[in-house]
Amino acid sequence: MTAPHPFDPLTPTEISTAATVVRSRYSDQDVNFRVITLKEPPKNEMITFLDQEHRKLPAPWTPIRCARVEIMIRVAPCENELHELHVDLTNNSIVRHQVLKGKHSYIDSGYMKEVETACMADQKVQDEITKLDLPPGASVVVEPWAYATDGQNDMSKRVTMCWFYLRLLEHQDANYYAYPLDICAEISEDLKITKVYRLPSSPDEQVHSEPRPFDRQKIHSTTASEYHPDLRPSPRASTKSYQVVQPEGPSFKIRGNQLNWEKWSFRVGFNYREGLTLHDIRYDGRSLFYRLSLAEMFVPYGDPRSPYPRKAAFDLGNDGAGINANNLKLGCDCLGTIKYFDAWHNTRSGEPMKLPNVVCCHEQDDGILWKHTNFRTGHAVVTRARILVLQTIITVSNYEYIFAFHFCQDASIFYEVRATGILSTVPTNFGQNTKIPYGTIVAPGVLAPYHQHLFCLRIDPAVDGLKNSVSIEESIPMRLDDDNPFGVGYVTKSHYVENEGGFDLDFTRARTFKFVNEAKINPVTNTAVGFKLMPFYSQMLLADRGSFHAKRSEYGQHAVWVTRYRDDDFFPSGRYTMQSMGGEGIASAIQNRSDSGNQDSVRNSDVVVWHTFGSTHNPRIEDWPVMPNEKMMVGLKPVNFFLGNPGLDVAPSTQEKNQSVLYTKEDTSSSCCTSRL
Repeated sequence: MTAPHPFDPLTPTEISTAATVVRSRYSDQDVNFRVITLKEPPKNEMITFLDQEHRKLPAPWTPIRCARVEIMIRVAPCENELHELHVDLTNNSIVRHQVLKGKHSYIDSGYMKEVETACMADQKVQDEITKLDLPPGASVVVEPWAYATDGQNDMSKRVTMCWFYLRLLEHQDANYYAYPLDICAEISEDLKITKVYRLPSSPDEQVHSEPRPFDRQKIHSTTASEYHPDLRPSPRASTKSYQVVQPEGPSFKIRGNQLNWEKWSFRVGFNYREGLTLHDIRYDGRSLFYRLSLAEMFVPYGDPRSPYPRKAAFDLGNDGAGINANNLKLGCDCLGTIKYFDAWHNTRSGEPMKLPNVVCCHEQDDGILWKHTNFRTGHAVVTRARILVLQTIITVSNYEYIFAFHFCQDASIFYEVRATGILSTVPTNFGQNTKIPYGTIVAPGVLAPYHQHLFCLRIDPAVDGLKNSVSIEESIPMRLDDDNPFGVGYVTKSHYVENEGGFDLDFTRARTFKFVNEAKINPVTNTAVGFKLMPFYSQMLLADRGSFHAKRSEYGQHAVWVTRYRDDDFFPSGRYTMQSMGGEGIASAIQNRSDSGNQDSVRNSDVVVWHTFGSTHNPRIEDWPVMPNEKMMVGLKPVNFFLGNPGLDVAPSTQEKNQSVLYTKEDTSSSCCTSRL
């Protein structure tokens, strides 16, 4: 077998090797392997390697394959300690070792199952459940969540919140979010229940210990709150089959993790935390981006009543997009001719664990790419757009997120996020007459709190080379004067970002962020070649700047951040978000460098751009019982990078090739246009 490319994820053999090397250092201890993943090579080494690779010349050397390993070891009867090690896989040696005091690794499903079991086995919990006087045959479901810091507990010790729900039906897929219970429990890392209490059930109520039976008036029809086909009426029968057929096969070519499609080439990566990553992205041989990835997402809930501020999830840092990636299925998650990519993680004992079908690759029709009809001749030329889609889907408790990169024939890239799944719910009193200001009642006694989803797309541009600048352009109306006598003129004004910092969008000025190479001038436009960010306009973090939410998710302050590239700087809220106290994010890092005089200019340098976008989700009843997807789209589009339309050479569409079918059946029934409310 050929040696892995430096960007390729670790192979199963490499995972086993890294675990063996680490075990040799801890031969007398029980080692819990949390992470065994690729530590990406230093960029300066990779640039030399990639340059030789694209010239089809032998590289003078291959960067060392290195694994980043996180382990947890027991240092006292009730105390675990997190260690990070870097393992040189070429020489089978440990090159770095760090003890991470007070830090916690990501959530794993095995531990959460232990939390559920311990919670239900606790006598105090069982006593509270007994006081609820639940309907016969009902079962209680415990959903553990990471404790979002609120200043009420020692965050150096891992704490898990246990939220309780009721399943009224025996069916295992019954929607228990339709019956949130007012019990809550806190559990320590050694699986001991430390607190059990009752949740507030009205806006003016606090945490309490008053025993209240379950209000059976909350029981309602399964039709209103169930989503699984087994528990619902038969689905509509009006949707006919739709099949995507490519008789000549797909247009992409794949060799290992290297993908070529149309004029695009790039490498597919995957890791436990970010999930899908893309590397060395080129169009027609020209360098565009060194790396693209989703760097973080934060989901803070807006219910101010204690303990609900503890619902604030870092779904990458706390949970991991890679670990929670779905095993995608033909005919469901992706249509057409599909290429699947598998990934590998590790077990607790350090053995390789396969994550099958975590990325699907396929082509889609995307409507018209370009068209023009010569009105004098009546001749029309139509070219349809084909896009290449790389998609991964994650499930994090109640929510699903669909992440997809779209590669277009005009050299554009779009990053699409779709949020779906089930709303996280909390109990409220039945028949609540007053509107609850921070949530929506979606079923009897069921409140869906307002919340935000804030994503951060990390963009590492390499536009015709590594030395890039970020330009901010605005469209400004001209003054009404002799140069603009009719008052219709407007101009653009631009300036370069000189220092690291955060920036806001302004749609009133069409503020545009461009990544340009000042050393490469377009001979036609006489401007620097570049790409521009097409942002998804979003509200930034609503939590107060002094809150733990804001301290822990600094990237939510601004829509765009510009920093200088640094190896291993991938996460805008820090590497260890679990119960973090704040001060480890992108804003603090920039401020610390400025205070110490170590902030270098970002102009004509190796820059990274971070885009914050997302959704302020104030639930609707239409989001219940399962949410239709909410779509968010970010674009990266060439600006004066080419000499003309890069999609001009895409062949015009023809009926001979596309084989569309003319519909000739006329439905004359009187009911065809009848509508119902």
